Amino acid sequence: VFELRGDTGEKQVLNYSDKIGGRISEIKDEIASYVITTGESLNVSNFSENREFNEKSFYRTPEFEVFSILAMPIRDNNLRIIGVAELINKMDGKNFDKDDETAFEAFVIFCGLGIVNTMMYDSVCKAKAQQSVALEVCSYHATAPRDEVQKIQGQDVPSMANYNLQSVKFDDFSLDPDEMILASIRMFKECEFLHKFKIDYSTLCTWLLTVRKNYRNVAYHNWRHAFNVSQIMFAIIKNTKLGGVFSHIECLALIVGCLCHDLDHRGTNNAYQIKSGSPLARLYSTSTMENHHFNHAVMILNTPGHNIFEMFTSEEYSRLIDLIKQAILATDLALYFRNRENFFSLVNNEEVNFDNDLHRALTRSMMMTACDVGAITKPWEVERKQVAELISAEFFEQGDLERQELNLEPQRLMDRQKKDELAAMQVEFIDVICMPLYKILAKQDPHLESLLNGVIDNRANWLKEDEVMRKRKQPVTDPCVVSIVPFLSYMQPDEQYAH
Repeated sequence: VFELRGDTGEKQVLNYSDKIGGRISEIKDEIASYVITTGESLNVSNFSENREFNEKSFYRTPEFEVFSILAMPIRDNNLRIIGVAELINKMDGKNFDKDDETAFEAFVIFCGLGIVNTMMYDSVCKAKAQQSVALEVCSYHATAPRDEVQKIQGQDVPSMANYNLQSVKFDDFSLDPDEMILASIRMFKECEFLHKFKIDYSTLCTWLLTVRKNYRNVAYHNWRHAFNVSQIMFAIIKNTKLGGVFSHIECLALIVGCLCHDLDHRGTNNAYQIKSGSPLARLYSTSTMENHHFNHAVMILNTPGHNIFEMFTSEEYSRLIDLIKQAILATDLALYFRNRENFFSLVNNEEVNFDNDLHRALTRSMMMTACDVGAITKPWEVERKQVAELISAEFFEQGDLERQELNLEPQRLMDRQKKDELAAMQVEFIDVICMPLYKILAKQDPHLESLLNGVIDNRANWLKEDEVMRKRKQPVTDPCVVSIVPFLSYMQPDEQYAH
């Protein structure tokens, strides 16, 4: 029995009964595809003599010989094909006859009822999970108060130079929460988004303040992180050739995607959602948090007074929302690893073609990842503060939850008991994720070499920290020597930085 699924945007034939494997699996897949395409039942007698199917060499194998096949489409109550049922080789060696077809048709109807009921149950479960998520979100979040909007509207917006927004070495801790709102407005102005897309200024202020409000007070994945990621994207757009390659709508999607890419982050990652069986994990089977961030962004846009894209045509709006979704989902490192070899190959072979939509999408995705982990490129005093105090605090809290509530041993990076290994883990993080990405981006655009140089400098600094930590772990033989407290102490982040 095969079920036809289209949840991912393309039809998939799922085989629930294949326990034979090998070449016979290929035969069943081919027959199922034929029935789905034609919509007709198929009763093939003397299979070896059937020219239409027997031309394929894999139908004739020494392991298994096909004599006869009976296949029928499984339909729902609207007569849409939702699967295929097949019988191969009647047990008495004869061909399938009319009686067999009648009996099998009854079985196929039963299969249809079963599949439809299963799909309905799955829909109900997803709806309940969605309701749980929505209720939780609504209980925690609200839109920006009107007086806050009026306060921001009445302020002058300092220049780009005043905030140093054009620099990839921007100090991530230099602005307070309100200044980050004003700096975001400045980025919109400098990119000409307000003029180009006729964005209402009051709506923009309302949207930005509500986006800020919908970031939770977690240690690292908060409003400050979202702003810092968007600032790096802004600097890349303004300082590199990529800013000229991408259209205004693509640049808008990238900036908005950065600002929204961690909306409603709970301080726990995708793996934790799955391990804990959270409603989010039941609602989104892949890229769990990223899908939630995107849908939360859409929810804000759909809130009255928040649609900064209200002047777009329906076609432009659909295109923009698709681009924003691509941008936010690209921050899932699982997708980064899946896509990067293709991108690296294109750049190394000088085959990137910006007339190709796939190449443009790959480049945008790599830019999103580069910005998301961009703290690793910042000057050491900024990088060390973010990693040592904020990211670690958030990771350790997740590790504590896994150990206390799920009775699981956390991964090394999440384990508070292994905090003295942080420097070594940061070197590993740089080598596996960051260094290859920034090297290839610098090769694609030399203006991005400053990001690469920042990673190289910080890797050297983390190696030094690792060496210090290793020496501290060595046994002290001299009783006069006083042990030194490790540099990484667990600290609660300043509330200003964890807004």
